[in-house]
Amino acid sequence: MGWLNTWFGISTSIFLRYLLFAGLPFLIFYVWKKKEFFHKKIIPKFPKKSKVSAEIQYSLISCLILAASFLSTFFAFQNGYGQLYLKISDRGWPYFFVSIGLIIFLHDAYFYWIHRAMHHPKLFRWFHFVHHKSVNTTPFSAFSFHPIEAIVEFAVVPLVVFLVPIHVFVLVIFGSWTMIFNVLGHCGYEFFPAGFTRHPVFRWINSSVHHNLHHTKVGCNFGLYFNFWDTWMGTNRADYHEIFEEIKLSQKSKK
Repeated sequence: MGWLNTWFGISTSIFLRYLLFAGLPFLIFYVWKKKEFFHKKIIPKFPKKSKVSAEIQYSLISCLILAASFLSTFFAFQNGYGQLYLKISDRGWPYFFVSIGLIIFLHDAYFYWIHRAMHHPKLFRWFHFVHHKSVNTTPFSAFSFHPIEAIVEFAVVPLVVFLVPIHVFVLVIFGSWTMIFNVLGHCGYEFFPAGFTRHPVFRWINSSVHHNLHHTKVGCNFGLYFNFWDTWMGTNRADYHEIFEEIKLSQKSKK
């Protein structure tokens, strides 16, 4: 019963944070100020309420699974497995900050390859089809996964902790980071400026257009945070930069 209560508590905390990170931009861009920001919408229409409702329901299940992933990591730690640690002094502040970047880069690589695998025809309907029901994405599309996909997605938490030493608070930071970036990628609006995807530094960060193309065109743009793997493996949509600039030009003309 103790573990069940802990799981419920962690799940509640994650879902409330999700409602903040996804719910706030939804209220602003899809309810309160939707007319004012409509010119920045990538797909110039709003999804049906039933679609948004389904996304929220799937997201709730995903939050429960993410909580289970964190809980399994703590359980393993208590039983002497993994490399989770509690005292920053054990590794020092420099490693603390380095490990934040490390877990993000490891997750980016993990996501790219499992994401590509889930697009295999024999796996797609078992793993990824629910997420691709969101073609005209919203902030709530971020965690709208089939439960099997959610298990695979969030398995990265215990996996990374078994590979490298990670402070418990780094996991909290990582959880917030991945939630915020997922919401940004699925928000349905593009806020980065013209020229962003061709900038020598910023081009390595994925835009909302980048992930929107994945939802509308499917067989391209598999990366999560960064554009490293799509660039190296040749899986960027060939006209990604042109489409980005066309959307920015359209946004400017609609102001």
